[in-house]
Amino acid sequence: MVSDPFGNARDEPAGLPDSPRFTSPVSGAESGPSGRFRPVGASETARANRAWWEAEAEAYLAEHGDQLAGRFLWGPEGLDESAAHLLGDVVGRDVLEVGTGAAQCAAWLAGQGARVVGIDLSLAMLRHGPRDIPRVQSDARALPFPAGSFDIACSAYGAVPFVADPERVFAEVARVLRPGGRWVFAVTHPIRWAFLDDGGPRGLHVVRSYFDRTPYVEYGDDGRLAYAEHHRTIGDRVRDLVGAGFRVEDVVEPEWPAGRAESWGAWTPLRGRLIPGTIIFVCRRP
Repeated sequence: MVSDPFGNARDEPAGLPDSPRFTSPVSGAESGPSGRFRPVGASETARANRAWWEAEAEAYLAEHGDQLAGRFLWGPEGLDESAAHLLGDVVGRDVLEVGTGAAQCAAWLAGQGARVVGIDLSLAMLRHGPRDIPRVQSDARALPFPAGSFDIACSAYGAVPFVADPERVFAEVARVLRPGGRWVFAVTHPIRWAFLDDGGPRGLHVVRSYFDRTPYVEYGDDGRLAYAEHHRTIGDRVRDLVGAGFRVEDVVEPEWPAGRAESWGAWTPLRGRLIPGTIIFVCRRP
């Protein structure tokens, strides 16, 4: 079942993609018609990213769907929730997945006994999820749920890097969590923003300041913003989380496993063994 932002259920065909997971922002192009670094606002970011994922949903899952199916992966390093247990016991818990995409993680959670709802900005992404997982089209900055609706909220590379004002996402997640609720999310490790998006030796050279928060953007042939991804430092993330009322209990930086040869774009064994690619914040609402 897929619902629109107003809660109206729609029957949608099952089939394809997934949320904007495991993307890396830095192309190395400082200017030009496609990639560059330039300030963009919150509304413009939301419009562009929704349109981008509406258009790219099918191609994304065609390329990566097999790697995600039947699992809850926190990142390209292959850290699996079945082994990591970052969410704790989910049996009988009300769980919200923020940026659910095709709801692979939500489906895994449901299989473990959780009561799961997924939200995503893109309807094209949502309509490819399992029919038995409730999904709602929604901006993560304005969640359409009453306060105290969930025990756990999670996100694996969904929503947080794709908004200009992530503090609003954190505030909304805090609002819909019950006291003691857990919020766990994974994003590209901020250090990656200093490097080229290249899985080979070129990707080991620092080309930008880690402290430059200018978002990475792409423009279409019509000159309109087509995609935006926003950078925050680790300190920024912690301050935003604390400001939203969370207690940060752990920060996980998965290491590239020995013997793992599988790559995901610019996440390769070469880079993964030298610099972190993913960071996971484990938080709790007191």
